[in-house]
Amino acid sequence: MPDQNPCSDKLSVVEAPLRNPVTPETHRAARRYRLQRVREQLLANDCTAMLLYDPVNIRYATDSSNMQVWTLHNYARYALVFAQGPVILWEFHNCEHLLAGNELIDEIRPALNWSYFGAGSRMGEKAALWAAEIADLVRHYGGKGARLAVDKAEFEGLELLQRLDLKVVEGHSLMEEARRIKSADELALMRWTINVCEQGIARMHDELRPGMTENELWAWLHYENIRNGGEWIETRLLASGPRTNPWMQESSDRVMQAGEIVSFDTDLIGPYGYCADISRAWTVGHVTPTDEQRRLYSLAHEQIHTNMGLIRAGLSYRDFTHRAWPIPAEFHHNRYCCLIHGVGLADEFPAVAHAGQDWDSSGYDGLFEENMVVCVESYIGAKGGAEGIKLEQQVLITANGCEPLSGYPWQDDWLR
Repeated sequence: MPDQNPCSDKLSVVEAPLRNPVTPETHRAARRYRLQRVREQLLANDCTAMLLYDPVNIRYATDSSNMQVWTLHNYARYALVFAQGPVILWEFHNCEHLLAGNELIDEIRPALNWSYFGAGSRMGEKAALWAAEIADLVRHYGGKGARLAVDKAEFEGLELLQRLDLKVVEGHSLMEEARRIKSADELALMRWTINVCEQGIARMHDELRPGMTENELWAWLHYENIRNGGEWIETRLLASGPRTNPWMQESSDRVMQAGEIVSFDTDLIGPYGYCADISRAWTVGHVTPTDEQRRLYSLAHEQIHTNMGLIRAGLSYRDFTHRAWPIPAEFHHNRYCCLIHGVGLADEFPAVAHAGQDWDSSGYDGLFEENMVVCVESYIGAKGGAEGIKLEQQVLITANGCEPLSGYPWQDDWLR
């Protein structure tokens, strides 16, 4: 796809919304590919169907969305994807019109919400109706004792399905495996989200000035995302000055002062539901950094680029971890939670642990593969230090290395 990035060579803001270069055929091809990936996982794991409640998984399999954040905690929308059969979606009350033109969905039914919010004292009655409907469909297409994968569900519902002679198996891992490898059409959708995200970063850069609050700055990323067709932002990870150390403090009403570090992690869900996960750091007012700020930034930049230089298809997670840039002892306590994580419609498998104790306690092996997309992470800040630097780059894994998907500039003049 031609470079549509307005921010790759300079820091600039486009006053009008950006022009979306994605064609309808690219979008349709991406959705067909994703459904096929789900069906391949079902067949490989001898499952008749997958019951989906996670709205991100529903989006991946059916390319449909409705109140995504709300349905993360209200079980009012679900889908059943058969390995060799239809795609059936149970939609929220009077929302069937939202699915018009979606050729992936064979049947739409009204959702049955048997949570306490939706059913109150009738939970048992509603849950029984729900389980009977699901079981009848699975038996129809898979026969007696069919295996049903489920990405997430309340335990009462699982028990009811099992009583109805269904073999219920864990399905979250199947969806993570399906989502892991991106098609060229998916990458086109992701690149567009990254362009939108970079427009938001450029807006934050241009609006940043002493005396504004962290929340005021963070709002510009939301503004550019929404006006360009994006959806939501999963976190509020922007901090300034002393709030940059330790990391993971979310934006606040703190008034930023000239010369302080401000750093952020976008975690942005943009157009088509794809994630742009990028971190950068500046000084408030874009003033010349101090020697200590340069040192922290240079180390974080070195970690990112050293680790990017290691990534290639066929490399194991274990080998990558043990070759990765060694974090100086001064900064080890506050290290980021992982070296690398997958990304697609949101953060995804894998999360690659640091060497040593982290690997021993939570590391797992696997292979980087061509057309995986991952984010390379760094946080550099000493325990008890005045400030810290958070950087992150989103990359596509190729046979010969990795390709940065973000062209947003680094602070090259800060490097020592």
